[in-house]
Amino acid sequence: MTVAQVEHQLKQLQEGFPFLRIEAAAAVGKGIVAPDEAAQKSYEAAWEAYKQEGHTIVKFVPASGAASRMFKNMFAFVDADYAVPTSVFEKQFFEGIKRFAFREALCDKCRQNYGKSIVELLNEGNYKAVAATMLNAEGLNYGQLPKGLLLFHNYDDGTRTPMEEHLVEAAMYASSNGEARVHFTVSHDHLQLFKQRVAEKKNYYEEKFGVRYDITFSEQMPSTDTIAVNPDFTPFRNDDGSLLFRPGGHGALIRNLNNIDADVVFIKNIDNVVSDRLKADTVLWKQIIAGVLVQLQRRIFNYLQLLDTASYNHEKLEEMIRFVQRELCCRKADLKDLEDAELVIYLRNKLNRPLRVCGVVKNVGEPGGGPFLAYNQDGTVSLQILESSQIDKDNAAYMEMFTSGTHFNPVDLVCAIKDYKGRRFNLPEFVDESTGFISSKSKNGRELLALELPGLWNGAMSDWNTVFVEVPLSTFNPVKTVNDLLRDSHQR
Repeated sequence: MTVAQVEHQLKQLQEGFPFLRIEAAAAVGKGIVAPDEAAQKSYEAAWEAYKQEGHTIVKFVPASGAASRMFKNMFAFVDADYAVPTSVFEKQFFEGIKRFAFREALCDKCRQNYGKSIVELLNEGNYKAVAATMLNAEGLNYGQLPKGLLLFHNYDDGTRTPMEEHLVEAAMYASSNGEARVHFTVSHDHLQLFKQRVAEKKNYYEEKFGVRYDITFSEQMPSTDTIAVNPDFTPFRNDDGSLLFRPGGHGALIRNLNNIDADVVFIKNIDNVVSDRLKADTVLWKQIIAGVLVQLQRRIFNYLQLLDTASYNHEKLEEMIRFVQRELCCRKADLKDLEDAELVIYLRNKLNRPLRVCGVVKNVGEPGGGPFLAYNQDGTVSLQILESSQIDKDNAAYMEMFTSGTHFNPVDLVCAIKDYKGRRFNLPEFVDESTGFISSKSKNGRELLALELPGLWNGAMSDWNTVFVEVPLSTFNPVKTVNDLLRDSHQR
């Protein structure tokens, strides 16, 4: 990092980020497409035909998160001044312990460490020994492992981690030419563990699904780290006097995505997986949103070729404007004042950029971002995924839009990252740098302010063409706490 970059980050931390200007929350018929059964079949067929053409498809899975937050309640129980499950969460965990996919591995570790099974330890009231064995390094070490390598699901032929479930998904909807390409972004500390698990399991899944896997990894680049400051905005220093730099959040992964050579990229979080008996919905809707993407892309490429060859008339330009406004939901207030030559420049600018189709689910009160129509830096309005921190809490109209929004962002994206000439877009050029986040953190008991880069599906993709498609809630099954694994979607 250059000194100028660090000084710029210090300025951003002190000045903060502007709230976004919002026109409306997106809804079905107003920025969100809800395809009927006939349209679903059409999109599914379009994706199948696209795969047959031999395009390069990659499944991109952010997987660098440690599982420590999943076990926050159980860490608290181990440190508590009481010895038996007391809270609702603790009782639910121990009552359901036989249903966790990691139960057998945990039982083996309990026997190693205490000479007793889980049942024997619980019968004698030693609940903390079981919880500690799950969390600590001398046991399963789940408190420190990455979420992607925990045992999530039970099957007749063994157990699966989320990483393996993503390999299974790739074979089911994201393979072409008999090959499934999967890319995981992981932390440096966990890279070897991921590679080891892949080495153990790859051949098994290749044989099971009749595909070849091309599995790659990348780490978040240190150059995307951001400086931390004290609450008074002076640089935060470690005990040895050095400056503290922290990972810049998932927005840093736009650099990793930029290094992917693919025609189409699916993006989905590591913990949003289900067991095989419930995968049909996930596979179907991935194919549908991918079909929406490739059909839109085909029209965009045709329009750009017309603009390139100047083989258009004013009527054709009007058709392109309608497409940009209706299909891509990108609008400009003074468009009617532009001459044809200016229209061509505007259309080329709006059409020739990365494209993403985002699945959104009906809002059920989960924390996180949602789909909105928001103003861009150039004064146009387009579809964006916004987080609550980007919205002015003092603006009653904006808060009403946010709280009454009908849909939620489950991080379910399919992206086209090459232009109409087959060249890769330089994705950092499409980031809105004014949409970062500032969050309160602490280190060694000292408070600090951390700078997070524009989020991967927020500001990092702000200048992309975006389309929202309503997908069923059954496709959204995140695991935020260990007890989420007791939900039906994660059981046999």
